[in-house]
Amino acid sequence: MTDVRLVPCLSDNYAVLVHSGDETLLVDAPDAASIKAALAETGWTLTTILITHHHADHVQALEDVRGNARVIGPAGEASRIAGLDQTVSDGETFRAGPFEITAVETPGHTAAPASYVMDGQGIAFTGDTLFAMGCGRLFERDAATMWASLRKLRDLVGDETRIYCGHEYTQKNAQYAHSVLPDDVAIAERLKTVEAARDRGEPTVPTVMGIEKATNPFMRADDPEVARALGMVGADSAEVFARLRKGRDTF
Repeated sequence: MTDVRLVPCLSDNYAVLVHSGDETLLVDAPDAASIKAALAETGWTLTTILITHHHADHVQALEDVRGNARVIGPAGEASRIAGLDQTVSDGETFRAGPFEITAVETPGHTAAPASYVMDGQGIAFTGDTLFAMGCGRLFERDAATMWASLRKLRDLVGDETRIYCGHEYTQKNAQYAHSVLPDDVAIAERLKTVEAARDRGEPTVPTVMGIEKATNPFMRADDPEVARALGMVGADSAEVFARLRKGRDTF
C-alpha cells in the first residue's frame, strides 16, 4: 500500500511524502520544520528526495532534512542545485524502492525543471510547471516553451492521474479562468468548489489531469473557445497561451 501525504510549507508551498514499505520519498524541500513534523508524526524515515527545480522555496531545506536520503534532481539544473547525488534527464525512468518514476523535462518556469510521473501509483508531481487551474510564471523560458511543456504533460499523463503541484494558487487561478471564460459551466462550478474548500481551510491539491484538461485555460490554449474568448480567433495556440499568461500575471 502506498501512502501519500501533502505537507503545507511556508505561506503557500507544498512538499509531498510518498511511503511504501521501507521507502519514503519526499518531493521538494521548502521548509524543514514542516517536513520534520510530518516525518515525526508518521514515523517515516526519508530514503529518497526528488527536486523539481532550483528555486530556493523548493530546495532551501534540503540539507536540514536529507539525513541519509539519496537526492535526485533534473540534469539540466544540476549546476544550480547543491547536494544532488543523482541527476535524471528527460524521459529517464528510475527506481526508488518499489516506485518506478519517469522524469519529464518541462521548461518554462525555469530552464530545465523536472516533473515526475509515477504511473504505478497514478500520481505525478509537476512542481511549478502545471498548477491546479494554472501554470508557473515564465522566469527563464518563453511562452511557447511553457506551452510545449504543458502539451507534453497533457499527452503523457493519464486523465485519472492525481497531480501534485508546488503551490496553493488555485483560488486565484480559478477566479482568473472564470474571468476569461465566464460562460464555461465547468469552470464556474469548479470555482465554487475551490472557494468553498479554501473557506474551510482545505487544500485544493492534488488535482486530477482530466479536470485540468477541462477547466485549466492554460491547458486549452489550442481550444477555439479560448481563442474566441480572448478575441484571437485563428491565432496560433502559442500566441493564445502567451496572452493567457500575460493576463494572469496582472490579474
